[in-house]
Amino acid sequence: MKEKWYLNLPNALTLLRIFIVPLLVTVLLTQPKDWLGVPQHIFGVAIFLIAAATDWLDGYLARRRGQVSSLGVMLDPIADKLLISAAFIALVNNQLAPAWAVVVIIGREFAVSGLRNVAAIEGVVIRASRMGKFKMLVQVITIALLITSMHHGGPPVTPYAVPVYWKPPAFWNVLKHFSATHHLSGLDVKILLYSAGRAMMWLVVISSMWSMYGYFRSFYGSARRGLPGRGRSSRSVREEEQKDVVYSVESSH
Repeated sequence: MKEKWYLNLPNALTLLRIFIVPLLVTVLLTQPKDWLGVPQHIFGVAIFLIAAATDWLDGYLARRRGQVSSLGVMLDPIADKLLISAAFIALVNNQLAPAWAVVVIIGREFAVSGLRNVAAIEGVVIRASRMGKFKMLVQVITIALLITSMHHGGPPVTPYAVPVYWKPPAFWNVLKHFSATHHLSGLDVKILLYSAGRAMMWLVVISSMWSMYGYFRSFYGSARRGLPGRGRSSRSVREEEQKDVVYSVESSH
């Protein structure tokens, strides 16, 4: 009997990703700085990367083992959005990510989810685009960089008297210090990681907006061609209405 929604390994991995989300938030937002003897930022990024890896693994196993199910198709995007949204919100709370960018990113997720639901009702399947997959990859890298840069529950502060909350002089001061001493401290490395993560936030926002545009363009392209489940397209309806008008005029003569 063909599986439709029964629990299998791919679906179990998807559920695992959902269950990891509360643990990730707890690690990133609570006061203990060490977990099982592991520093908070290392433990947090390890949990996040494991959860992100299940996103690729569950899809790969589902296709390879022929276990693509309606439950997996429904849960997978939910699990992705929960993981990414929870991680970004925790980063905002730790002053590691700008709130405005996170609002844009999460708002995009709601918009695309709503669009996919409407399309599904109309019988149109909007598959993940290459830009959408690229956006997910960039998000994972950005979050991993920012979590790794966490210093005592917040952004690292440069010892060179320049606050690091995305002030470019902090980045350049670290490079100048390295060029003079040929040495990077652990804090210097965190500052560089933090600067790279904050710079990549712009790429996340741009790729999110671009992929959203691609989804909406795909949907409205399908609408112009005539959505399945709606019967005839609007163009064919207009053509038949014109034929009816011509026929009625000819019949009256």
